[in-house]
Amino acid sequence: MSPGGGSGPMKDCEYSQISTHSSSSPMESPHKKKQAGPQRKWEVFPGRNKFFCNGRIMMARQTGVFYLTVVLILVTSGLFFAFDCPYLSEKITPAIPAIGGILFFFVMGTLLRTSFSDPGVLPRATPDEAADLERQIGNTEDIANGSSSGGYRPPPRTKEVIINGQTVKLKYCFTCKIFRPPRASHCSLCDNCVERFDHHCPWVGNCVGKRNYRFFYMFILSLSFLTVFIFAFVITHVILRSQQTGFLNALKDSPASVLEAVVCFFSVWSIVGLSGFHTYLISSNQTTNEDIKGSWSNKRGKENYNPYSYGNIFTNCCAALCGPLSPSLIDRRGFLQPDTPQLAAPSNGITMYGATQSQSNMCDQDQCIQSTKFVLQAAATPLLQSEPSITSEELPLPGKTTISAPCATLTLGQPTPPSSMPNLTSETGLTDMLPLKEEHEGHQFLTPEEAPSPPGMLPTGSPITHSHTMHVLSLASQDSLHEDSVRGLVKLSSV
Repeated sequence: MSPGGGSGPMKDCEYSQISTHSSSSPMESPHKKKQAGPQRKWEVFPGRNKFFCNGRIMMARQTGVFYLTVVLILVTSGLFFAFDCPYLSEKITPAIPAIGGILFFFVMGTLLRTSFSDPGVLPRATPDEAADLERQIGNTEDIANGSSSGGYRPPPRTKEVIINGQTVKLKYCFTCKIFRPPRASHCSLCDNCVERFDHHCPWVGNCVGKRNYRFFYMFILSLSFLTVFIFAFVITHVILRSQQTGFLNALKDSPASVLEAVVCFFSVWSIVGLSGFHTYLISSNQTTNEDIKGSWSNKRGKENYNPYSYGNIFTNCCAALCGPLSPSLIDRRGFLQPDTPQLAAPSNGITMYGATQSQSNMCDQDQCIQSTKFVLQAAATPLLQSEPSITSEELPLPGKTTISAPCATLTLGQPTPPSSMPNLTSETGLTDMLPLKEEHEGHQFLTPEEAPSPPGMLPTGSPITHSHTMHVLSLASQDSLHEDSVRGLVKLSSV
């Protein structure tokens, strides 16, 4: 085989591969988008959140402190199990590492459950809902502005509802375009309205709200027990070793115990104090946000008593920790609904009126004129289908233009107008569609009975040609006739 013969197929193969992978024709774009699959809601979520595992995991955008929390728990617990538990299980009881392991897994489980879940984010209003709500609020503000000076600013947008005899104000969120339900608040870090908002905790990397508050409380409570447990048995380990070899030798033999004791000593106070504070909040059925603002009083007789409290500590704890878990409202793994495709005009130029009113208003003037041209052709074509009989006497002579016989002997058939146009007869319809007017230059327009057949409407064998027609109508008169026809059809179609 010659070198030339062997390189030819190889070049063709390489060329086809390059053209296939590097093709950027516009027809391939919809196909590639279709292959990618529908888009999920978490991919276009408006809040400042991060999603993992295809939207199953939801966290705040600032997660650096969360990783520090995980590292502290893992390192402290790992050192305890590696250096303290073997000695304690031998000298005291094997139950110590078992209890420590249970507490460790419970702490990590509740931490991840709090950090990776939806805290109760409220969905934002759709554009239609926001526009309707803004219209309602605008009417109220216009009334307020009309009865006051020009520099008057209306009061904050609020609504009032009554809950257990207590008046509660519902504030309007300018970001989410909704009236927040009771106990909800907008988190400035996550940029979301959260139902029963408690606070944003950077240690867990998420907001704490209605859907993850119980897991947050279990996390800090179990972490308190784990911290106290590790700190107590680390001190026990050091004391037992110091009784045998002395205190300094005990510290040298187990340096990891010193690190664990220091970490636990400085963290146990804040963790235990935080657990006690949230125990108080749960017993009174309050949130951190409400307690800081001083919204309610624990005494029932006062005017600002807490309308959400059941009046019983046990009932409040059961409602916060054992009540049903509400489902997520944002449906972050759901698919986006595809936009309604706009119906394109068919190839014959007739406008399709099945589209919505908003789509029909988007048609510009050029498209309307183009559609009108095709309607004119569709309406005039049946009138010019029959071939006229032309004799030798009726053929045009050089320098002489005649427009008598050929067009006068045309057989006018009943036209079939488009469904979107009114019924047109052979004479009156075409006359209405072609309004005539005088030109300043003195051009005389022809009536439909006298008009010659336009080019392209007669059979190919007809002796009447485009050059003959150009002798009948000048270029200026044709343009004027075309413009008048378009104007007439535009008026007719608007009716």
